[in-house]
Amino acid sequence: MPSQSRAAQVDLSTTPYYHCVSRCVRRAFLCGEDPYTGQSYEHRKGWIVDKLRSLSTSFAVDVCAYAVMSNHFHVVLRVDAERAASWSDEEVLGRYGKLFKGAKAQLEALSEEARGERLALFRARLSDLSWMMRVLNESVARRANKEDGCTGRFWEGRFKSQPLLDEAGLVTCMGYVDLN
Repeated sequence: MPSQSRAAQVDLSTTPYYHCVSRCVRRAFLCGEDPYTGQSYEHRKGWIVDKLRSLSTSFAVDVCAYAVMSNHFHVVLRVDAERAASWSDEEVLGRYGKLFKGAKAQLEALSEEARGERLALFRARLSDLSWMMRVLNESVARRANKEDGCTGRFWEGRFKSQPLLDEAGLVTCMGYVDLN
């Protein structure tokens, strides 16, 4: 377990690139064929690919590389906080509203000052690695649990992230992910 919070570990002034990994629990299959039951879970790879594609249109985070394995996935992400800062309030609300229903109604109930603060929060979340991974992992976990007919955790805790501090590290990591 890391001794620092994730907020302290992710420092966009040092690097915008991060290698993230999420692993399944209870011998659950994310992708591939279960040798004990013979059931195929290959279609779940499409869930992750489709969700990454969708999230990259809402978040100010670029997907550089990904690999979906039998019980985990890797993704290399680039966080672009400057892009999120350049969005108008309407664009922030539109992007956030695609992800979270009721965002517009939530803003309408607030005073003008509180509305500005909430939009700033939405903007920050749209350029936050943890929020993107949260949305990705939650949607996949809900679908997998429904398909498996079970409840509870699908992922082994929170995702792991590693900053990629230089170009050599980025290229090496992307090669590793690609080879998976």
